[in-house]
Amino acid sequence: MEQSYLLTYLLAIPLIGSLLLIFINKEKEQLVKYFGLAVSLIAFVISLIIYFGFDNQSGDFQFVEKFNWVRGLNISYHVGVDGLSMLLILLTTFLTPLTLLSSWNGIKKRVKEFTFFMLILELGMLGVFVSLDMFLFYVFWEAMLIPMYFIIGIWGYDRRIYASIKFFIYTMAGSLLMLVAIIWLVVYSANILGGFTTNLLDLYKTGPTIDKSIQGFLFLAFALSFAIKVPIFPFHTWLPDAHVEAPTAGSVILAGVLLKMGTYGFLRFNLPLFPQASLDYAVLISVLAVIGIIYGALVAMVQTDMKKLVAYSSVSHLGFVILGIFALNQESVQGAVIQMINHGLSTGALFLLVGMIYERTHTRKISDYGGIAKIVPFFSFALLFTSLSSIGLPGLNGFIGEFLILIGAFKSTVLNSWWFTVFAATGVIFAAVYLLWMYKKVVFGEVTNHNLDSITDLNLREKLVLIPIFVFIVWIGIYPSTFLNVSSKTSEKIIKLVTSPQNQIELGKVDAPK
Repeated sequence: MEQSYLLTYLLAIPLIGSLLLIFINKEKEQLVKYFGLAVSLIAFVISLIIYFGFDNQSGDFQFVEKFNWVRGLNISYHVGVDGLSMLLILLTTFLTPLTLLSSWNGIKKRVKEFTFFMLILELGMLGVFVSLDMFLFYVFWEAMLIPMYFIIGIWGYDRRIYASIKFFIYTMAGSLLMLVAIIWLVVYSANILGGFTTNLLDLYKTGPTIDKSIQGFLFLAFALSFAIKVPIFPFHTWLPDAHVEAPTAGSVILAGVLLKMGTYGFLRFNLPLFPQASLDYAVLISVLAVIGIIYGALVAMVQTDMKKLVAYSSVSHLGFVILGIFALNQESVQGAVIQMINHGLSTGALFLLVGMIYERTHTRKISDYGGIAKIVPFFSFALLFTSLSSIGLPGLNGFIGEFLILIGAFKSTVLNSWWFTVFAATGVIFAAVYLLWMYKKVVFGEVTNHNLDSITDLNLREKLVLIPIFVFIVWIGIYPSTFLNVSSKTSEKIIKLVTSPQNQIELGKVDAPK
């Protein structure tokens, strides 16, 4: 396998797999499931090959491939990875086969179509993370909406149509403003570069030269699109509906990967393209992030539905990520990057566990549970372990990300106020309140609902889904350097570009393909 084409192979596998799936008889559901799982595992193996060939000491883009696509407009198929996208690619290819395996018995209708949309969704997510051409990025960004729309709308619960349409409209509204900003940026850059180009690496050189007032408008156009995707308060209202109505696989991918596309967008586009505007708006966005941390936690406390509680916890946890990004120092940005991965693992596992118990009881109401510790001991342990990782218990993954972010926010010369750290830290306390309260109500006490007496504990397939996630939760908690080293140089380069644009950091520099 030629390493220079590894990213193309990575994108081609889910695309070819989804097309081949069309020719499999839909009556052969087991074959469809095994085929979809095999395709996603092949993509994971290719991502591991890319990871082991990745040079942590370089902050430049690697495995770069570029081919002319639309010659007249100088639009290219241009892909590459750096430390930021490398971790998110691994997260995507790691979670996709696990979600397919978790849905083995949960999806009972249109299994072939479900598997098809999951593979197309994986293609869209990977495309967003590897694109180095603005046009190509936008194609993947918009295309990713379609499979998620159908996953929620067809396999979701009672209010699935409402939730899927709301998700689609919210994301499209932000995306259209971003499209206008992309067009403005590309046309402006054409006057400087002497030709029309959508190459992100070229735009990195021209974006910072834009007049300060114009930078502000362009920054906000990009930021709105990414803020909706994260989502940042007050653009979060689509998220609880989408999570609650989506099937388990949809919720896991939505929380695990799709929301990270918003935080990735801030780091990949907003900060390096509009450094002055990023500094100007850092305090405002950080205030919204802290509000989101506290608001999401407080609303999670009063939820009666387990899935909705976990959904609001995402609003709170991703507020930490945004705070880390805009504190703009090495500790905070590194914390934000690792917290993206942590949230994908911990919240993804929480949604998996809620889905697993729902398959047995057909209820997500916290009040319908109680006293199941002796009935389903492995499930009870798994729920406690995942809840503690989400809270940020030292020794588990969540602690590393939140600690780095809080340290970085405290030291930040951009935010220049320790109040951000004080208010954000309350989110850690609130997380312990709502998650441990939920755990106590569900697991301990007397069994009041005797329909629970006959439920079975997690089977081997379900354990195989959770154990790999648990391994990484402990790994990141005990030895985070494995993952922090991957993104360290990239984080450093982005920070220098924003805080010291006069240094003329060559963010667009690339390594020769490996």
